[in-house]
Amino acid sequence: MMNQYIKELEQEPFDPDEFVERMVRRSMQESRLTDDQFDPEMIHDIFTQAIQDLKVLQERQERKCARLEQAVQEEEKLYVAKLAEIMEQHTHCVNVFSSLDERMSRCGGRALDIGEKLGAARAPRARAAAARDLLSHLANFLSPGPVLTDLFNDPTKLNEAADVIQKLYTISQELPPDKFEVAKKKIEAKYDEIERSLIEEFVKAQNQGDVTKMKDIANIMTNFKGYSQCVDAYIETSQMNTLLGKDIFSAVLPLAKKNYTVISNVFPNPDQVMSKFVLNIFHLKLQKYIQTKLADKVDLEKYLKNLYDTYTSTQKVYEELVTANLVSDGSSTGDLRREALINGSMAGASDGYPALEIRRLKAVLSNALHVYYNDKQHIKKQIQGGGFQELRRDLQAVIGTRANINIAQIENYGGETFLSEQLVQKMLNDSKTSFTRCKTLCTANELQTTTISLLDTLIQYLLIEHVDYALDLGLQSIPIAENKSPPQIYFFDIVNQANKIVKMFAEHFQESVLPCLSKQGECIQRKNAVMEQLESKLDAGLERAISAIVGWVKLHLQTEQRKTDFKPEGDIDTLASPACLTVVSYLNTVLDKLHTQLCDENLSAVSLELAVRLHRVIYDHLQNFQFNSAGAMIAICDVKEYRSAVCGRGAREAPPPAASLFDTLHALCNLLLVKPENLHQVCEGETLAELDRSILHNFIQLRSDYKTHKLSSFLKGLA
Repeated sequence: MMNQYIKELEQEPFDPDEFVERMVRRSMQESRLTDDQFDPEMIHDIFTQAIQDLKVLQERQERKCARLEQAVQEEEKLYVAKLAEIMEQHTHCVNVFSSLDERMSRCGGRALDIGEKLGAARAPRARAAAARDLLSHLANFLSPGPVLTDLFNDPTKLNEAADVIQKLYTISQELPPDKFEVAKKKIEAKYDEIERSLIEEFVKAQNQGDVTKMKDIANIMTNFKGYSQCVDAYIETSQMNTLLGKDIFSAVLPLAKKNYTVISNVFPNPDQVMSKFVLNIFHLKLQKYIQTKLADKVDLEKYLKNLYDTYTSTQKVYEELVTANLVSDGSSTGDLRREALINGSMAGASDGYPALEIRRLKAVLSNALHVYYNDKQHIKKQIQGGGFQELRRDLQAVIGTRANINIAQIENYGGETFLSEQLVQKMLNDSKTSFTRCKTLCTANELQTTTISLLDTLIQYLLIEHVDYALDLGLQSIPIAENKSPPQIYFFDIVNQANKIVKMFAEHFQESVLPCLSKQGECIQRKNAVMEQLESKLDAGLERAISAIVGWVKLHLQTEQRKTDFKPEGDIDTLASPACLTVVSYLNTVLDKLHTQLCDENLSAVSLELAVRLHRVIYDHLQNFQFNSAGAMIAICDVKEYRSAVCGRGAREAPPPAASLFDTLHALCNLLLVKPENLHQVCEGETLAELDRSILHNFIQLRSDYKTHKLSSFLKGLA
């Protein structure tokens, strides 16, 4: 059991309650009798024995802990003694190291002092030796005949020879020209020869990809006056047989990146060399490509497209080089460098661009209009405007109507509006292209004037020659007010399309024109002036259309409404009169078109004006008849039909006070029907109380029983 106790006590984590519970369960199992009974004596003995065992186990563990503590104390003493010994040794080593460091410092100082003294003594000797060698080489150049020194004739010693000849060349520039003229010429000749040899070796190393040799030669060449020739040779060789495809712009950045790595490793001034490398690409490679692409100016549209594409592609190439840090874009010189590179590559190709763009836009817009009118089989007319022409047209129309001949020649073109949103969209797209190119290709001085010229062109062809012309035709096609047949009003279609086109133009003006302008006031005034002109003609056309509608209604009622309609004899069905039904049918057709073609303020204004005028016509028309009871019912039915047609309901309801006008007229018609004794009460009703008394008198006098019933006596109370 002792082993069992040890195993349980060493469990992690140890729970004493759980330990006691396990002992209880084991004791219960050992002391269990039959019929689930157990022996308490046995359980007591088991627990007593377990307590004794645990005490024995505790004593054993205490003795074991005492032995371990004694062993730890002995080991601790040994480690402390050893650590003290090590610390003593460490202190000794630190002292020795400090002593050695001090001695090394003294020795180093002495060595440095000796080195400086030796260097000071050696430098004059080295300079003297170099001067002696230079004087020896100079003597060879001073002696008559060719220079036969091995140094200048051995290709393997080219670098050493370059160093010597460069120094000799510098010395020769200080020699008097009279005595040393021959020697100076020999030195200059050898200087040029070695310089050429260095450049040839540099190009050979470049072709072989030997960057180390290229770097050595470049460092030597920095002291030669032909260093720029070495740079030019590198650029020419690296750009040879490159940028030859159809689209060379996409190949510029990879070529520049590839060579920038080599330039950085070879040349001591890589930024200057890279700038020259890029300059050569723009002013030679790209310039030649652009000149070839823009050589054909016969097709103006194609030429301008190519001009814009090449210019924007060149701009893109420059921005890519700046982003890749291959070209510096400093705030002070970045814009100047950018203009120099891009304009240099274009080589003046954009000179004269504004005139070409204006000419192109005029041609495109003019051709679009010509094709459109040809498709319509329409020949544009010279339309004369002004008050006299309008008066002449109206007089001819009136005379022609009454004489039953068409001398005014009013033509409605079968309802053709001569307006096309598709045509306008095409014209706006063409002008958007022009404005986009204008903003990119024009200089700062050209942009304002070119934009104004392009806008004038667009206004002339789109708004004047297309929209304004269509409005003039539409105005002439509106029938006169004295027409006997129901007038066909196509001008509402023109208003609808004109409004859409004007909105399209306004959006285009905002998006494409204004961004090109630094001073916008002048262009906005020009646009507004044309808009006011178009709006004036739209208003005139709507006025004329309303007059034609109202005039026909008035004429039709005058000619078709019979007196017996409102004073029938015998019993008849109470229905609207035939003249009214004809008018209402026509008005429904007109108002359907009105609500289809007009919207917002135009719809409200025209609906209200038409309702007011029709109310006046109907009111005046009813004043010409006398009404009996049955006729009054017919008149009320007529007014109800008129109101339904003119005022509408729901979304198509005419704006106030159209409905109230016809409601008042309906109330006035009730005066024709009510019994004489109720007239006073009806006149004081809510609808008629505010009307002038003379209006009520006039309507009551239209009753057929006005005299027979002596209704004038009933009206005295209304005065």
